[in-house]
Amino acid sequence: MAIPFVREFEPRYGELVGVTPLIGRVVANNPGPFTFKGTGVYIVGGKDVAVIDPGPDLPEHVEALKRALAGKRVSHILVTHCHSDHSPAAKPLKQWSGAKTYAFGPHGAGRDDSDAKVEAGGDMDFMPDVRVKDGETISGNGFTFECVHTPGHTSNHMCYALKEEKALFTGDHIMGWSTTVVTPPDGDMAQYMASVKKLQARGDQTLYPTHGVPVGDPKPFLAAYLEHRYERERQVLQSIRDGRDTIAAMVAHMYVDVDKKLHPAASRSVLAHLIQLENQGRVKHVGAHYSLA
Repeated sequence: MAIPFVREFEPRYGELVGVTPLIGRVVANNPGPFTFKGTGVYIVGGKDVAVIDPGPDLPEHVEALKRALAGKRVSHILVTHCHSDHSPAAKPLKQWSGAKTYAFGPHGAGRDDSDAKVEAGGDMDFMPDVRVKDGETISGNGFTFECVHTPGHTSNHMCYALKEEKALFTGDHIMGWSTTVVTPPDGDMAQYMASVKKLQARGDQTLYPTHGVPVGDPKPFLAAYLEHRYERERQVLQSIRDGRDTIAAMVAHMYVDVDKKLHPAASRSVLAHLIQLENQGRVKHVGAHYSLA
């Protein structure tokens, strides 16, 4: 089941672009292999607004946010997770606006150096003013969010459901242009797949990822996203049966059509699958070599 990705997206960097009457977006000029065309910062509300994932702490980006927010009162700063393309601009935005920051918590303590090698890197300095839990409600003037905890990409990943539009801001949990990297030890494949199933049980009508365009038909998209993970799992098991018993050998075979620059990230997702399979008692390993249990 192919994931119906949409990769046609040409952002107007630094400009506030209306998405719906209640939602606007400013895209940071930080394109890359893990950020696609850049970090999309969502501004939700009218005169009073919430800002979701302020983005990187780049001077030109922060100034663009200030221009977009001129004449508005920022009442909430919501952060989905603490990677350096999502949360660092929360600090200058908070200083400028006086708004509090909201998130599940700081970056997970399980992070190791490999995280920085395959993604934008962890923002270890971020600490929310308000720590929110799954199912909690955040209310503002003209908008209401339900907090939806979705661990997997990171342990602290939180999506935010805008009740007024039946829309879900998915951060990096679900992206419209690519699959999501799951990087152990903070990233967890079993938690990730459970979080995708959690979204399948919801009734959201639109998904707004931080990178790329919105997903307008969530049900089949989520089904394909989950099936992709099951297919990778089957490929891992088949690789072991075929004698490709190291992560490097698995990645070289499974991702032969993928840019080799992305193979380090792919190796982390393969590791995440192997950890899940080992916890299920389906594989085992000695050193770098894996076998069926």
